[in-house]
Amino acid sequence: MVRGGSVAVLERVENVIENFVYSQSLPDFLLWEKIKDKRVPLSFDIEITARCNNDCRHCYINLPVDDQEAKAKELSFEDILKIAREAVSMGAMWCLLTGGEPLLREDFFEIFLALKRIGLLVSVFTNGCLVTPEHVKFFKKYPPRNLEITVYGVTGETYEGVTRRPGSFAAFRRGLELLLKAGVKVRFKAMALKINVHELPAIAEFCRVHTKDYFRFDPQLHLRFDGNPLRNEEIRGQRLSPEEIVAIERADPERFLALNQNCGRLIGADRAHPACGHLFHCGAGQRSFAVSYDGQFRLCPSLWHPDCISDLRRGSLNAAWDHLVPKVRETISQDLDFLKKCRACHLLNLCLWCPAHAYLESGRMDAPVEYFCRVAHARAMSLETDRI
Repeated sequence: MVRGGSVAVLERVENVIENFVYSQSLPDFLLWEKIKDKRVPLSFDIEITARCNNDCRHCYINLPVDDQEAKAKELSFEDILKIAREAVSMGAMWCLLTGGEPLLREDFFEIFLALKRIGLLVSVFTNGCLVTPEHVKFFKKYPPRNLEITVYGVTGETYEGVTRRPGSFAAFRRGLELLLKAGVKVRFKAMALKINVHELPAIAEFCRVHTKDYFRFDPQLHLRFDGNPLRNEEIRGQRLSPEEIVAIERADPERFLALNQNCGRLIGADRAHPACGHLFHCGAGQRSFAVSYDGQFRLCPSLWHPDCISDLRRGSLNAAWDHLVPKVRETISQDLDFLKKCRACHLLNLCLWCPAHAYLESGRMDAPVEYFCRVAHARAMSLETDRI
C-alpha cells in the first residue's frame, strides 16, 4: 500500500522531468563553485533498521530479525520523511537507505517512493537475499541511483561461513539473478576477511563481470557501534594482517594501479599536521551526515562518541548541523602521545585511523591504534618499493 497515491504522482512528475530536463556532467555543475566554501549537507545515509536476515561475523551493526526491542526503536515512516524534508530544505540531493538489511522494512517501498517524491536521488545497500519479483518490478519502474550488493563469497561454504545462515547463498544468488535478468543495474562490494580472503580474486572476477560499472573491496573491519565485547572479538579475529592487506591490494591490478598513481598524494610531509591538535581534518559534517535506525544524528556513519551525536526525535536537523557539527569539528587533542605519533605522521592517508574509528577501538577519539599504524607502514613500504 502506497501512502497518498504517491506512485501516480511520481509517474506524473517523471513524465514532466523527461520532457524538460537535460543532463549535465556532475563535475561541470555550477553548484560546486557556489558552495565550495560552505558547509552544505548534500547527502545523507539513513539506517532504516539495524535488524538483518544474516548474522555476518564482521558486522558492526546487525541485530536479529526478531529483535522486537530494536524494531520498536526504528524510525517510523513519518520520522524518516520529516528528517528527509528538513535535509532537502538545507540542500540535500542524495540519500542512501541502508541497515541492517533495509528490505526487511515492511514499508520499504513507501519510504523509497516518499524520498524520491521530495526530489532525492535514492541509493540502496542490500545483501540481496530478500529480493523478490516485487522488488525487481519496483526497481525497474523506479531505479535507485545506485543499488549496491555485498558479496561475501562465490561458493556456498565461504558465503555462509560469513553470514552464518544456512540457505543464504542460494537466496543471494536467486535475488541477484532476478535483478540481472530484469536488467536492473547493480554495483558490488566485498569485505576482505580471514574466512573469505582465499576467494577474493574469484569474488572480484564475479563482481566485475556483473556490475554496471565498478566493484570495490574493503579490508577495514569496524568494531561494533554498540560496543558488544564478544562481537568485537569476532571482528578482530576476522581482520587481515597488514601483510595480508598489502598482498591482496597488490594482487588486484585496478586497486594497486590507483594506489600507485596517487602515491604522491598519499605519502608526504604535507600530509601531516604536526602543529595542529584538531582531530577532524576529514570531511565529516562538511557535505554529508548519517542517521541511525533510532534517530541519532552523526557527522559520519562511524562517529558514535556521545559528545558527537544528537537525537533527531528530540531536536531538529538544522540545530544539529548548525551547532553540534561546528563544535565537534573544533575538537582539539592535547594528548602528547597522539600528537607525536599520529598528527606528525606523513602516512595518515594510508592509515585506517580517524577519530571515529579510534573511539570504537579505544573509547577515545585521540588514541593511536597500533593495528592501523602497522597497516599504514606496510602499505607505504609496498608503494615505495615500487617507486625505487
